[in-house]
Amino acid sequence: MRIGLFPFCTDYSMPIDRLAVAAEERGFDSIWVPEHTHIPASRLTDYPGGGELPREYSHTLDPFVALGIAAGVTKQLKLATGICIAVEHHTLTLAKTVATLDHVSNGRVLLGLGGGWNREEMENHGVDYTSRFKKLEEQMQALPLIWTQEEASFHGEFEQFDAVWSWPKPAQTPHPPMYLGGATDHTLRRIARYAQGWLPITFNADAIIAKIPKLDAYAEAEGRDPQSIAISIFAAPPQDEVVMKCRDTRAERIIFQVPPQDESETLRRLDRYAKWI
Repeated sequence: MRIGLFPFCTDYSMPIDRLAVAAEERGFDSIWVPEHTHIPASRLTDYPGGGELPREYSHTLDPFVALGIAAGVTKQLKLATGICIAVEHHTLTLAKTVATLDHVSNGRVLLGLGGGWNREEMENHGVDYTSRFKKLEEQMQALPLIWTQEEASFHGEFEQFDAVWSWPKPAQTPHPPMYLGGATDHTLRRIARYAQGWLPITFNADAIIAKIPKLDAYAEAEGRDPQSIAISIFAAPPQDEVVMKCRDTRAERIIFQVPPQDESETLRRLDRYAKWI
């Protein structure tokens, strides 16, 4: 099993270039950078983790700029979003950004996607919170077309564009894998239809592991080999018991969170996590 990192990259945490180098030197396989374009000051939407929203949410770096910097100082490290809130992006622009990052990194991008949770944040982007997953489904269908076709078009309810040319194409064939976060039955069905990977947040490892057979059943119902859907267990508790449980599944990767701390504290944390590599 590979070990990845979920660093909450901010303007006050360990610099992303040094973090990426340290991660690669220690043998971590990937970094998964979160996204929030902003946090509305109204704070009407409750924080899913309960209590006050942590400071880092309003200080996050742009994930693609951060990953571009990481690409320039590493050779093997996978460059991932954990997660990209796709509905806050124009699909043609997102396709160009991801393809460019994959091109300059020689095919190291993993695109973690999710529907997001902050209603006011989405509404500031003109996104209807109640229909966000329908929009996301269309984006997950449109992105591969832009990446793989010389002349792509899409006409859905939310995504509309006539024939377009868009280069560079991604370095990966056929395109960077899309991992979808979440763990509801609706999410598992979306993954079976449109995604190449599952990225479940792991508050309870047993509950997530118990859902793998259901995901596999949905994949088979869609005519897919379940093994074609990779599983990366996201933000898992860094505990021996959790790691061993996950290693007994078909999951390819477990990802540990790295809080926004200074460089010395962050390196000590990476050294503790490295024992599982």
